[in-house]
Amino acid sequence: MKLLRSIYGHHSSLLRAAGRRHYAAQTEAYLKRNYANNVSEYNTVIGSITAQRRHYLLRDVYDDMVLDGVQPTRDVFHSLIVGSMKGARLQDAFFFRDEMKATGLLPDVALYNFLISTCGRCKNAEPAIHILEEMKRNEVKPTGQTYICLLNACAATGRLDRVYAIVRDMTAAGLGLNKFCYAGLIAAHKNKIPLADDTATKIIELVEQSKGWSSVDASTVMAENVMMGVSEEELYNIPTAEYVHRRGGFVSRPSTVYHVAFHALADLQNVEAMETLLQMLEKDNKTPDVFITMQIMRCYLHCGDIDRGLKVFEDYMNSGKPPMIELYVTLVEGVMVGYTPRGMQLAQDMLVAMNSRGFFLSPKMGSDLLLVAAGEKTGGYSTANYLWDLMQARKTAISLPAVEAYFNGLKERDIPEDDPRLLLVTRVRDSLAARFGGGPRT
Repeated sequence: MKLLRSIYGHHSSLLRAAGRRHYAAQTEAYLKRNYANNVSEYNTVIGSITAQRRHYLLRDVYDDMVLDGVQPTRDVFHSLIVGSMKGARLQDAFFFRDEMKATGLLPDVALYNFLISTCGRCKNAEPAIHILEEMKRNEVKPTGQTYICLLNACAATGRLDRVYAIVRDMTAAGLGLNKFCYAGLIAAHKNKIPLADDTATKIIELVEQSKGWSSVDASTVMAENVMMGVSEEELYNIPTAEYVHRRGGFVSRPSTVYHVAFHALADLQNVEAMETLLQMLEKDNKTPDVFITMQIMRCYLHCGDIDRGLKVFEDYMNSGKPPMIELYVTLVEGVMVGYTPRGMQLAQDMLVAMNSRGFFLSPKMGSDLLLVAAGEKTGGYSTANYLWDLMQARKTAISLPAVEAYFNGLKERDIPEDDPRLLLVTRVRDSLAARFGGGPRT
């Protein structure tokens, strides 16, 4: 509870002081335990937790809300389910749906769309199909957004047959395909198991076909989504979702199909197809935005071509465009592929250059890079050590998997048990394990 009170901050105490909640006896102990006084305050706490990406606390907030006798409203349930969607917590999302129905509130189309989107984010298409069936039973009319959510949810699991069945249903209903539909088709081909030999060719063809895309039921871009802070890219689980609000030409939103295609070809490590796609982009009189530049770098670097990946990075940095930390992170992660001596040294050099320019790693960026660097089996482990020291100096939180990987890498080396670095990593690992992993490691 103290943790939750720290999230809500001093505002909670001010609201309590205003006396918005009236009981015959409000003891000091009760006030210390409780951190919200009414449904509005609880909704604010939920929004704060979601914004801080502490989605694992949503169930605790709801449980305390019920124990406090505060009746959740439709808005509260929407906030809880959106928070679960953003955190990819499928079980929580369905729990809140069931709790909502138990209170006599029926989900509306926006909430059903959020649930389907959560299925896609968790790569679990079957519940998404069941949600559509539930909507029909409850006489909630699906919108164009519903079908695109479902299409992309099925695409996340590579269910190409179902994706094309949804496309046929949409066409039969008089709905054209928009850029998010083509994005889903590309993702479905990329995620199909086993991967077809002509996957890259299909992706290129879909990009070409998408140039005449139309707007699907544009009137259903709901105000609800805007109010809940959910972009279409986030709703449909497009790879650019976390970047769409960035400035400085990070993402050109009309180029969604190109974004998904470049991302897919980078995952497939198909340099030839990626370069063909780049030529198509240039013929359309478009230049790569930052996201596309990241994917081009990924494609080269994950194929082991450090020189061309580095050249793409340097060309951008010398172009006069705003420098972006994500480009540094992409380069550092990519040059560590294969853990070559040159790549590991270049990774450390880029981290030093990044730090000297005043760029700071976020907890996710730092944890992801440390997780990769910790996999180095030979060499001096200097890149992993530098990342650890950098994050410790900035007091940046590190994820448990990254700390465990770093700890295991240290233990594999000839380091005394009383080494200060090893002792610190052990303490941090045990602390995180006690909070998230079920107890200290042995």
